[in-house]
Amino acid sequence: MRLEKLKVLGSVLYVAAHPDDENTSVISYFANGRLMRTGYLSATRGDGGQNLIGHEIRESLGIIRTQELLAARRIDNGEQFFSRAVDFGYSKHPDETFDKWDKEKVLSDFVRVFREFKPDVIITRFNTQPGVTHGHHTASAILANEAFKLSGDPNAFPEQLKELTTWQPKRIFWNTSWWFYQRTGQKFDTTGLNMVNVGKFSPVLGKSFTEISAQSRSMHKSQGFGVSASRGDEFEYFVNQDSGANVSNVFEGIDVTWGRIEGGEEVAYFIHEASRNFDPENPHFILDELISARKELINLPDQYWKQVKLEEIDELILAVTGTFMKLTTEQESFALGDSISVSGELINRSPANVTLSSINFNLGGDTFLFNLNLNENQANEMNFSLTIPDDFPISQPYWLIEDGTDGMFAVSNTAHIGKPQNSPAVSARITLKINNQFIDYEIPVLFNATDPVEGEIYKPIHITPPVMVSADQEVVIFGDNAEKVIQVKTLAGTNNIKGKVYLQLPKGWKSVPESYPFALVSKGDEQHFSFTVHPAKDQGQFDIDVVADVGSKQYNRGIKWIDYDHIPPQTLFPKAVIKASRIDLKIGDDQVGYIMGAGDLVPQSLEQIGYKVDILEEASVTSENLGKYDAIILGVRAFNTLDWLASKNGVLFDYVQDGGNLIVQYNTSHRLVTDNIAPYDLKLSRDRVTVEESEVRFLDRKSPVLNYPNKITNADFEGWVQERGLYFPGSWASELQPVISMNDPGESPMDGSLLVGKYGSGFYIYTGLSFFRELPAGVPGAYRLFANLISIGDKKEQ
Repeated sequence: MRLEKLKVLGSVLYVAAHPDDENTSVISYFANGRLMRTGYLSATRGDGGQNLIGHEIRESLGIIRTQELLAARRIDNGEQFFSRAVDFGYSKHPDETFDKWDKEKVLSDFVRVFREFKPDVIITRFNTQPGVTHGHHTASAILANEAFKLSGDPNAFPEQLKELTTWQPKRIFWNTSWWFYQRTGQKFDTTGLNMVNVGKFSPVLGKSFTEISAQSRSMHKSQGFGVSASRGDEFEYFVNQDSGANVSNVFEGIDVTWGRIEGGEEVAYFIHEASRNFDPENPHFILDELISARKELINLPDQYWKQVKLEEIDELILAVTGTFMKLTTEQESFALGDSISVSGELINRSPANVTLSSINFNLGGDTFLFNLNLNENQANEMNFSLTIPDDFPISQPYWLIEDGTDGMFAVSNTAHIGKPQNSPAVSARITLKINNQFIDYEIPVLFNATDPVEGEIYKPIHITPPVMVSADQEVVIFGDNAEKVIQVKTLAGTNNIKGKVYLQLPKGWKSVPESYPFALVSKGDEQHFSFTVHPAKDQGQFDIDVVADVGSKQYNRGIKWIDYDHIPPQTLFPKAVIKASRIDLKIGDDQVGYIMGAGDLVPQSLEQIGYKVDILEEASVTSENLGKYDAIILGVRAFNTLDWLASKNGVLFDYVQDGGNLIVQYNTSHRLVTDNIAPYDLKLSRDRVTVEESEVRFLDRKSPVLNYPNKITNADFEGWVQERGLYFPGSWASELQPVISMNDPGESPMDGSLLVGKYGSGFYIYTGLSFFRELPAGVPGAYRLFANLISIGDKKEQ
């Protein structure tokens, strides 16, 4: 198959917004059926999505979803690209998306990927019509269509032309589907559309392209996107998006042979001869033809397909000679300045003439020179003693090195833009002489071990700071002038590291003590320290940095590991920054019971400001037990995820009738375990307000939730993150009073985000406001308002 792929000089780039947006059937078909160079450009890394396999969110989830895409591409043989755009959560309209993304920068990223990958054909998953799907989706199509027109223009992003050349793709299509029409009830008319049968069977692979597609798509495990394979004819449809003439197939009239390159005929001849003479029992028999094709290719003028096919030929030469190379270590991590022992193994498993010429590691040391003949099927082992330079980059994902914005990652090194991940931390260029041709191969240094269950395992290695620091809390809330204790940890990345650790505090704040000395003897050792922090009187949100001084250097990053079976282990080094909120906050002396739903950090957030919170399981939800609580709070999506609430809702409503306070946070409108989520009529909708800065209007200024114990003003709705709220009720009984109104720009007011009703002697509150995001983010106004919700039944308020 790789030999046949050498004959094809065509490329297609699929474009969408998120991991899992891509049509893996289309990618599988073009990569494996048409043998095209096939890529997927995802505008974002999926940081704002859900996580069904763990607790990682935001940047950590983006790392998981990045790796899931790469795992999918390893199955369907596509390549992967990204822009610098952040998945900031749901967006209704591309205008809102572009308000968050720096449109010009993301457009430049799209143009850069087009110029680097040089696709003949662009295919978008979505069209450019606003308001019919997620704003990110539409934005990705708009950007793709604009980049299609600009990537061939030397006046567009001319700074890129220092490294790249312009490129004009031949066509751009929208990969339409019946799915886009089902919501509106329109008929999906395929008349005149380009059509591809992605359900064809590949005898070489023993699978259909849809079977490959299902395996690929099932790698999106964090999103619960496992699918069963389909077999038989399956058609995908494409709408021509440019102004050119209609064509009967996607690549009609595009030369995808060696004929597109001047002088390519000789290369094509030797590739044809290699294909004609290939013997699967003796693959090395075609080495001469491959070497001849390589020589002809090297003599061609430098251009895109020369480099692409040179890499393919070099890998094929390695394959037909059966040459195996590995460089490994016995440790997974090394700190800056550490020594590193590397073992090498090379073996040529054919009669071909293969000689090891040199090995050059990327650590800046000398090149190791050899003139070692790799005799047939004889293992050659070697060892290297190296040092990680003090100024070597740590293994932080490149898009997380610098501080970005809510909508954009900051990436100063333009060579990284578009790349899916960092290059291997430590690697080597191995130069082999094969049939008198010197060929360079880049291979990573990997951790290698033997597991009694898994057998031989390989993992990427990572480079760490010599010491890492972290705090036990990412957010600390100071609701009054009282001091708080912050726990800090130092972790050794290397042996014999010592220094001092301290908190870098805002002006007017102080800690006792100001610093601690630390001394860590062995790599992996930890020390823990307690700082008592006294805030200043000024209200606001502040950063507290945890810093370790070692000699003349400061270190302020922690370490986080992400390890799942379906992706390689990942390591990141988040900055050790505590978000501190100094809030003018009053709370009641309330006992709170919390029923956890899908999972959130609201209980921990409430405990931070002084509430005693008990987590209640099904057995605890009884009339006798609930009576001791001033407020019962249901976590997010509790009525979606807890089947037992269908039989316990009556107990909760009786609790309210007897004088309790029940606060229900957002649930989705579909898959409720019961329709009776309130003691009155209440119907949920899909209404949401995604612009977190949207104006909030007070409908009932006398409502207790706006007045006690904290006086709520518009200032309390400043600084919210990601959204205002979601899945607001669309209709409700007259007993429920709306308190506030809001809407996204250009939309009608939505009054259902916060509903308060008296029921018997108690109160029922339903809120779709995103407290589950705002409280863990330390948003002051969210704390003040939530404290009021809890205190609504207090006698002082009444």
